[in-house]
Amino acid sequence: MKITINESIFKDQFRLYGQIDQFSSNGLTALYDYLEEVYDESTEYEYNLDVVSLCCEYTEYASALDAVYGSTNFECEDSLDEDFKESEALKYLQKKTQVIIFIGGIIIQNF
Repeated sequence: MKITINESIFKDQFRLYGQIDQFSSNGLTALYDYLEEVYDESTEYEYNLDVVSLCCEYTEYASALDAVYGSTNFECEDSLDEDFKESEALKYLQKKTQVIIFIGGIIIQNF
């Protein structure tokens, strides 16, 4: 059986699986919108919602700098402007993986 879900059902599935705190409300909306765009009705591929898989595959951060924190491959001078460092971190991530930007943070596909 196949069902089409909307954003509310999408969020309910995270609640049902006990993963509602994995992403913020804005983050879940952004992830839903991203999946809707990638797997829209015009593509031949269908998406089977797997909440646990999404929680393993994607991580939400408050900023790009938070996402690259501790990465040995990203370096930026501490004396640089915070906005510039954020921009550089975002560019770095976009070269490495899928980045979903939304108000309040970013979600990256783990790499």
